[in-house]
Order: sequence, then structure tokens, then C-alpha cells
Amino acid sequence: MRIFVAGATGAVGRLLLPMLLDAGHEVTGISRTSAGVERIRRQGAAAVAVDALDSPGLRRALVAAQPDVVMHQLTDLSGVDGAANSRLRVLGTRHLVDAARAAGVQRIVAQSIAWAYAPGEAPADESVPLDHSAEQPRGGMVAGVRALEETVAELGTAVVLRYGILYGPGTWYAPDGPVAAALSGDPTARFLGSVEADRSISSFLHVADAARAAVAAVDWPGGPVNIVDDEPAEAREWLPLLAASLGVPAPTPVPGRQPWARGATHHLARSRGWRPEHPTWRTGFAGK
Repeated sequence: MRIFVAGATGAVGRLLLPMLLDAGHEVTGISRTSAGVERIRRQGAAAVAVDALDSPGLRRALVAAQPDVVMHQLTDLSGVDGAANSRLRVLGTRHLVDAARAAGVQRIVAQSIAWAYAPGEAPADESVPLDHSAEQPRGGMVAGVRALEETVAELGTAVVLRYGILYGPGTWYAPDGPVAAALSGDPTARFLGSVEADRSISSFLHVADAARAAVAAVDWPGGPVNIVDDEPAEAREWLPLLAASLGVPAPTPVPGRQPWARGATHHLARSRGWRPEHPTWRTGFAGK
């Protein structure tokens, strides 16, 4: 298949390109920087210099590529700016879907998240609604996710991959990332999340497993699918292990839980044959 990858130089995209090429696909990736374009070419894919917020430019690139599938892995996380990331989810997705329609594309695989669900006790499956009543700043994040998912659903087949919290190379949870800085007590550290060791539950996902799921999803039926590891866990359980793997102090356990922090299940993904090669953060954080 001919696959057009938006977000080809992000944490997922940079691992995804060689996997798609190894699977025999013809791949075109985009980047808004010359360094990104060169990186894509070095990996063996065709590359186009275009910004996802440039609607006419993106349309020209997609029409020229004539892909069978669009792969949406767009994020704007390098500046640790939630508003910028939500803007890309809304406008970048709108431009990408409009460009796909112009090119006659009817299949898209899109990156979403698995922690935008409404509050509850048990880990959420895909039938649980998004947290539409969330207060700010979470409300803005959920609104961006909703806009992304509703927009990609305008195409014939839209597979929405609701990833768990990504860790591994190039993510916020890498040794050189903002989470390590926040845990080490750096007062300048910026991180859109919490480093409190409370009872809030998270589902994690190694970034390489996220890329593998995207490759598999090229052939999946449409709809949302949680892509998470096997073990949702409370922050007071996983944070000490993460801190140890990063070589920084572990936070003191505290009571309480965010009611929306419930984790997610991956039964649907497993029914389609996907399995995480890093089944638990317990060994994944340590690189095992």
C-alpha cells in the first residue's frame, strides 16, 4: 500500500516509518523542518516539507502522493504546551482530512489517547464516553481529542488508536525528558501531568508498541481501539519504579485519586491479534 504519514518525525513516527517499509509499504512522510525531511529520507521513505497547519500545502502534498492510507501521528509536545497540542489536534486533523478527501483517500489511522474517558472505577473500554464534562484545563484537552476523533470519522474507515501514556525514547518519560526533570526537583521543569504518588490509575504503552499497533491497524475495521499495556496501575506503585529507572528521587506516597484516572483495557486490540512486546511498565521502564 501507499501510506502517507503525518507526524513522521515524532516519537511514534520515527519508529513507524521503518516498520511500514519493512512490511512492504510505499511510504511518504512529512515534516515542517529541513532536518526532519532529511531524517525521513535517510530512513528510506519519500519526504515532503510541509506544515500540517498549512492547509493548501498539505493538500498539494497528499494529492501528489496519492496514498491508499493516511497515518495521523501528529502531535505538538516538544514545547510542553497543551494548548498548542490541542490546536494541532483540531486544525491539523481538519486539514489532513480535507486533504485526504481531495486525494480520494477513504482510510485513516489516527493517534488519540486512552486517558480522556469519563470518570469511573474500572479500567475503561471503548464503550465508555469521553469526559465531556471535564473542567479546565482537562476540558480543553478532551475537547481537542473529541474534535480529532469526530473529524477523522468523516472518512470511510477511521481507526482511532487510543494510546496509553507513552514511554521510551523520544517521550516525556525518557531519561532526558520533562518527567525526569520534574521528579528531580528542577524548578524550571514543565510537564503537563502530575508527579504525585497517589492512587490515580494510569495505563502505559512503550512507544515501539504504539508504532507496531499503527502498522497492524492499516487493515483493521474503523472505530476507537485502546492500545495499552497489560497492567493499569496506581501512581504510588509505578512512580517509584520510574524514578529508580531514571535515577531520580521517588516521591512520597500521598492519598487521593483523580476520578478520571482509571486506566484502560485492551481486549479489543488483543482480539485483533495485537500484543504489546513490552507487556508491563515494570520491566519496560528499565528497558527490559
